[in-house]
Parts: sequence; C-alpha cells; structure tokens
Amino acid sequence: MVNTGGDCQLYHLLIWFNIRKQNHPVLRIPRHVILSNASVFFAGPARNLCSQFRHTARPHTNITPYGQEPWRSVIFVADPIPDFYSKKVSAIHKFLLTDMFDRFNSRRSVVHSTKGMVASSQPLANAAGVRILEKGGNCVDAAVAVAAALCVVEPPSTGVGGDCFVLFHDHKTKEIHGLNGCGKAAKRTSIEKVKMHPDVTGPRIPLLNVHSVTVPGAVAGWIDSLDKWGSGKVTLDEIIRPAIDLAENGFVVSVIAAYIWRKASQDLIDQSGNNAKMFFNDDGSFCEAGQMFFNKPLAKLFRKVVTEGKDGFYKGDVAEKIVAKVMEKGGYLELDDLAEHTSKWVDPISLDFLGKRLWEIPPNGQGIVALFALGYIKELAKSKRIDLTKLKHNSVEYLDLLIESLKLAFYDSEHFVADLDFHPEIDVQEALSEKRLAERAQLLLQKRVLTRDDIDIVPDPMYKCDTVYFTVTDDLGNACSFINLVFSSFGSCIIPDDYGFALQSRGANFSLSHQAINSLEGGKRPYHTIIPSLITDAETNELFASVACMGGWEQPQAHVQIFLNLVLFGFNAQEALDAPRFCLEPNEDSRHLDLGKGSSGPVSTAATLVRLEEGISELVARELAIKGHDVNIVSGHAREVFGRGQCIQNITQKGKLAWAGGSDLRGDGAAVPQI
Repeated sequence: MVNTGGDCQLYHLLIWFNIRKQNHPVLRIPRHVILSNASVFFAGPARNLCSQFRHTARPHTNITPYGQEPWRSVIFVADPIPDFYSKKVSAIHKFLLTDMFDRFNSRRSVVHSTKGMVASSQPLANAAGVRILEKGGNCVDAAVAVAAALCVVEPPSTGVGGDCFVLFHDHKTKEIHGLNGCGKAAKRTSIEKVKMHPDVTGPRIPLLNVHSVTVPGAVAGWIDSLDKWGSGKVTLDEIIRPAIDLAENGFVVSVIAAYIWRKASQDLIDQSGNNAKMFFNDDGSFCEAGQMFFNKPLAKLFRKVVTEGKDGFYKGDVAEKIVAKVMEKGGYLELDDLAEHTSKWVDPISLDFLGKRLWEIPPNGQGIVALFALGYIKELAKSKRIDLTKLKHNSVEYLDLLIESLKLAFYDSEHFVADLDFHPEIDVQEALSEKRLAERAQLLLQKRVLTRDDIDIVPDPMYKCDTVYFTVTDDLGNACSFINLVFSSFGSCIIPDDYGFALQSRGANFSLSHQAINSLEGGKRPYHTIIPSLITDAETNELFASVACMGGWEQPQAHVQIFLNLVLFGFNAQEALDAPRFCLEPNEDSRHLDLGKGSSGPVSTAATLVRLEEGISELVARELAIKGHDVNIVSGHAREVFGRGQCIQNITQKGKLAWAGGSDLRGDGAAVPQI
C-alpha cells in the first residue's frame, strides 16, 4: 500500500509496464512481474508522485474533471502481485478509473426466440431488421435493412462508401453461399503513380490519402444478396425505409459510436473541410452520446437507390460526385470503375473441428487465418501431442497454444491472402490440406515461443480497422452472417458532396512493393480483414451458429476463441462473447524486420505483443510472460482492441426451431428476438 496523502490513495496498483530497457534509478523490477499500458488518473497530491515516473510512449484518454496525467507507469509492485480488484475503493477512485466500458453496472443474459433474431452493435439497427422479419422477409432481407440502418447510426464504422462480405446458410438445402462485396482499385492507378503523391513516402498508402479509396462495394452487395437470396416478399423500399426514417427524422447517438466518432473528428475536418459539417452538430461541435443527429443527405441517397437500384449509386449523380471528389484530390477513380463494379459470388472455405465445421469467405479476406490456426491445433490433437479434453479455459497451456497457433497462421497467410483473380497460382484447398497443416504444426512443438527467426517470410502491409458485424436468422431456419465497413474510422474521411457518407480507405492495405503478393495494381482487390463466419454440423451441415467479430486483426483471433468457447467448452452465445479474449498485435518497441516494407500486422515485428483482456488471471499473465510472451493487460476503453462480436446459436429441440442470441458487452448492441 502506498499512501500519497490528500484525497487520493493508491491501493495495490497493478501498473503492468513494458520495461525491457527502462530502469528507474530506484525501482528495478524483474521482467516476469511486469504488465503494461494501463491508464491511471490522479487527483490532488498524487500528481506530485505521478510526475516522478513519467512515461510518454503512448497517449492517455481524458476521462475525469479532477485532472489527468499523461503517464502510464507510476508505481511498480514487487513479486508476488497482489489482487488489484479485491480492494474496496472509494467513490472518487471508482470515478477516476472509470470510462465507457465500465461506467454501466449491467449484465446480459442469452436471448431466445422461436422465430427470427437480429444481433448487431446498434439496437436501432436491430429494430430495422425485426421490422422486416415481421413483414415476412427472410434473414437476408432483414440483414440488408440492418446494414442500411447501421450506415446511419454508426457512420464511423460503416457506410455506403465501404465494402461488405456475406455468408448465407440455406436451411432447406443445407448449403452455404458466399458473396465478396469488395471493391477494386482504380483501373488507371499504379504503384509509380501513387508514389508521386507528396504524402506517400513509405511502402504503403496512408489511411488518410485519396489513393486509399477503392470502389465502394457495399450497395451492390446488398442488392445482389437480395436478388439471389432474398424472400421476394418485401420491396427494396420497405427494406431501406427504416434507414431513411432514421436519417431523415434523427436518432440519438450511442455511447461507443460517439467515442469512435469523436476520435475521427479532426481527420474529417482535415480531409473534407466544409463537407465534414455533415457529421457534426449544427454549431460545429462534436456528436456526443445522447445527442440527436440527422443525416438528410444520406436519406436522399437511399431514395435514389430505392428508385434506381444499383444504378442510383454506381451511375448518375452519386457516382459523379464520388469521382469528382477523388479527382479533386489527385486520385485516379473514374466513372467506368464504378459503373463496371460487380459483386463476386464465392464458394466458402471451411475446416471441421470436433464435429463442427467453421465456414469463412476465401481470400482476399483473412478468414483462412482462423482455419489455419484451428487446423494446426486439430493436427496436434490427432497426433496426441496435446489433449484438448484436459485444457482449461484461458489457462496458461490453452492460451499459449492459441497464441502460437495464430502467430503461425498469420505468418502463413502471407502466402495465401490476396486477390485470387490476380493470383490463380494460389491453391486454397491445398493450403488447408491435412498434410500441409500437419507439417506446419510441427513448428509449434518447440519449447520456446515462435518468432520471426523461425519463419522465412516478410509480411505484407496491413492496417486494422473499425467495422460492424451483424447476424440475422429467420423462422425458416436460415441464417445470414454479414460484415459492412469503411475500414478505419470514417475510412479515408473524404466526403463527396451532397450525400452524407465517407469513402473507405481499404486501398491502404495494398503494398507499394512490386514483389508483394498484395502489391497495388489497377483493378485489383486489396487484402481484406473483414470476415463473417458460420458454424455447422460437420456431417449434416445443419446450422450450429452464425457468429463473427469485427476488429481488424482481432477478427480471425476472435473467431478461433469464440468458436472454441462454443464448441470445446460448451458456452452459450452470450457467454462465448463475454469471455475475456486476447489479441496479437505488432510490438511497437520491437524492431521491424520487414526490410523497410512497413508492415503493421501482428507478426510484422521481431516479437509479437500479446494483449490480454482484464478478467484473465494475473497468474496466467505472469506465467505467459515467463514462457517468453510479451504480455500486456488491457482494461477500460482500450478493450476496443478485442472487437465487438455477435452470435446466434441454433438450439432447436423436440422438433421446434429455437435460437439463442448474444451481443458483445464491448459494444452498444443487443440480440433482439422476433415474436
């Protein structure tokens, strides 16, 4: 216990700190005792103590009127680490250490329905989906209604200026269908042309740069999905109407949406100037949680889509405004690029594990990363190198296995995740063959953690992203797993005139190296992080769950963790999402070994940072550090790195259809049943 006097007492503070080469003249801590990156805020005399231990490697977040300090490491505690959460804290302490993720003392139970269900990050979007189900629409009809509504109520994460990926489970045929709604780079672009831009100085395109803009694929993906899989019982006007009403008549901004919104506010101003006012209040202030917001320009765009279909977006005035804004900023997108855009129908890829089969969209999406990781674990279990039945949830042994499997999966994905139209030599089925998976799994048997020294690969550039994932099931037993995004917050932050949306920045995941598998080429699709998934019975293809998680690199990692929560440990839909997760990220303090290509993927640095969510045992964290993992405990607002998932599970019993739904506690959303 350390008493700083006055109104603030520090009680067994667990500031787990990345201390590799940093030694305070007084305090020297053995590495295995250390965690890192907690934000702590102090009032009164505690500031004086705080100032003695400055560490400004990463920014903090303002959360309290009592004052804040931009230092993360303040007090170190020696071995053994005491339990921070066991101490009773005063009201002021609770307030000082509170942010958007723990202000609300709420809990969620799994939700059930014997008809349809909608799970998304925004309850208003759920209401749009349920309305369509009530009108007789199926899960695809409702999913498109949800997608459109999310473009209104969570614009930092998604929009008509972005892309979509869709998986559909047909209950009648037990078939899984896929749609890749990814747009392409401008046909006229090239690496040489892009490198002429004054802001492009490195091996990749900056997120906030006109050359990161690719053709938006979302609207085409919506309409193509409806044409192929929709019920035909509801019109496009009925499906889009809830989104039009929300945009025209206003909605109240939710907490986490406001947080993401505010983070991007300055970028919107810098990139779009006067057009940015479409996403601010009338007085020019930020959109805060609880405030009313309107987007009448977007309502106008939706009406054009209702009356003109895809042509209302990809031809005519909207397309002209998109191209004009891109060209104004020096980009190469032309009207033909939009007019010729088409969605791509794909055969989903899958892997069976413990009697269940996980389905993913094939490359250029990163779903294969999740399949690789599960495949390595499966082969180790088959060869009796591990016993899955003896693994305890979030134990040292379990997390070490998943961490190492996912690291290897990310390494290997660099050979396979690309636009297959440009790389016909990539054989995805061979990549998922038992022989190859078993051979690669041998790398996981070494006694030390996997590093770049073990793998002869230079990862391609990639960025993480903000996204929305949602899923819908219907009373026929069908399921739709759907992701829609603009990539980073508001994408490129480039806003065309008159229509209330921002253009995505997905092109930032192209490499500006001709040797890279994801090198920029005209008309090429970029590396995509968004990945919806479905889980079925491995033999019958009966739906087991429709589930996924948004969040950049975390997506395949969350797929593996949530899949095992459901299948190996028997968690219900809500428990599977609530369980603390880990996330692999590049280590900012570790030297890049990518020959100057500037990759920022989880395995792009010599050591990979393992972020553990609060709730995972402190002892487990310490033991992982002893094994050699670079461990970092994450709490509060920083938990956004673990993404926001949704899950609807098929719990049909006694011949009666039944669904169990959950929505991630890290988001604003909910699972809502149809009655």
